Amino acid sequence: MSAEMMLEVKDLTRWFDLTPPLLTRLLDGGDQKVVKAVDGVSFQVPKGKTVSLVGESGCGKSTVARLLVGLMPPSGGTVTLDKSVRVQMIFQDPYSSLNPRWRVRDIVAEPIRTLKLREKGKPTLDRVGELLTLVGLAPADGEKYPHEFSGGQRQRISIARALATEAEFLVCDEPTSALDVSVQAQILNLMRDLQRDLGLTYVFISHNLSVVRHMSDSVAVMYLGRIVEMAPADELYANPKHPYTKLLLDTIPDLENPNRDRQPMSGEVPNPIDPPPGCTFHPRCPMADERCKATTPLPRLVDNAMVACHRAAA
Repeated sequence: MSAEMMLEVKDLTRWFDLTPPLLTRLLDGGDQKVVKAVDGVSFQVPKGKTVSLVGESGCGKSTVARLLVGLMPPSGGTVTLDKSVRVQMIFQDPYSSLNPRWRVRDIVAEPIRTLKLREKGKPTLDRVGELLTLVGLAPADGEKYPHEFSGGQRQRISIARALATEAEFLVCDEPTSALDVSVQAQILNLMRDLQRDLGLTYVFISHNLSVVRHMSDSVAVMYLGRIVEMAPADELYANPKHPYTKLLLDTIPDLENPNRDRQPMSGEVPNPIDPPPGCTFHPRCPMADERCKATTPLPRLVDNAMVACHRAAA
């Protein structure tokens, strides 16, 4: 891994075995059932940048987030991160990720005390006050409990707790999806400001393509456990190569061109236990041919994008 990279992921996989017990199979029949939630994902994250993972629900992006921070072991592949770098995660639901019985000062102070980043007593409490101020709250808010705050304020507390570890790399799993639109904008702007001021690196998980466009340097589009397209954000939004990416972008409202021709997303996401052969997107793809049904496309460079599609034109 080069010095410019914060993270390198190679052929990362996570499979879940749903096979019934042997006795059940002997009595009722049935074969082995395996869900390939993440199936050979590779990407790099440069220092100080944001790489976003997007896709429909069930595509595997949240599983990738948990693999990156070690909340579950991979079935295969590697996650390479500088050992000196601290990693933290910001979760989707800020209320369930905060201990309701603890005051905010203790929630934020816990990682400081555990990692012994400050002396006990006043130095730790002073640091808690600094972090709360940094995320747009007041030091006096440390005396309150999580239920006394709004959703956006609770997410600010979650960010303060993550920064309390002096982490340089944050994995953000749908950090604004549970918030109102106006509050989303406040949290996203806060995260961008913190990235600029503190030199943070983000992996940002979301299904909201408008949010991703606001946050990202690069975007990886996932479908059924695989990355089907990855490109710089401006390039991907201006000139998507994969049919799935094009259909996703067609769902974004355009105030300047509200009556534009839009291709609706057809069909349902296939059963991940029994995915289609070849390109897993071919049952929903308007460009699919016989090759798509028979052969799995490998990622290849098309202009500035890595695209896993037989029909992607150079």
